[in-house]
Order: sequence, then structure tokens, then C-alpha cells
Amino acid sequence: MNAPPAFESFLLFEGEKKICITKDTKVPNACLFTLNKEDHTLGNIIRAQLLKDPQVLFAGYKVPHPLEHKIVIRVQTTPDYSPQVTHTHTHSHSNTHTHIHTYTHTDIHTHTHTHR
Repeated sequence: MNAPPAFESFLLFEGEKKICITKDTKVPNACLFTLNKEDHTLGNIIRAQLLKDPQVLFAGYKVPHPLEHKIVIRVQTTPDYSPQVTHTHTHSHSNTHTHIHTYTHTDIHTHTHTHR
């Protein structure tokens, strides 16, 4: 079978960064964020969170190739707002992920114990 090893989809190799930030030269006030070892799930969540910010003019993501485990997020902001600030803004929304995880875990735990 020609499939790559499964661990390549989530394990960062030595020297590999989780996130790389590059200034977009094609569009003013824009950046490209490359997230290694991620897929559509996180890409869509981040895009949706960024679009809630009125200072963000555009937010989109792509998976360059199905066998490459990375996403590229493009963000364009208003001239008075730095695209790099959206990086820290997105981290503040990680509490949403924690809340979803806690809620799901609690719900599963409750369901398991009530249906015994």
C-alpha cells in the first residue's frame, strides 16, 4: 500500500513548526498562516471565528494537497488592524474548544451512567 504512515498526520517532526506566519504580498494588510498537522475541522472553525470580527475583511482557508496535513489560512483586515493580531485573537477563542470538549464529555458521561 502506498499510503503514508498514520502518525504523519498528527506528529510534528523535529524542527517542524506548528504555525508559520507569512505576509501576503498580493493583497494589502493580509497574512498567510500555515498550520501544520491540521485539517478542514480546525480550518473551518478558525475561519468562522475570524469572520465574527468586524475588522476582518476576508478569512478563508485551503488544504494545499490531500496528502499534506496542513492548512493555509488567509486573513485580510482593515488598514488600522494588523492581521497578526488575529493570531492572538484566535487563541482567545480556544476557550470555545475547551467548552465544547467539557460539554461533550459531561453529556457522554451522563448518558453512559443513566442508561446502564
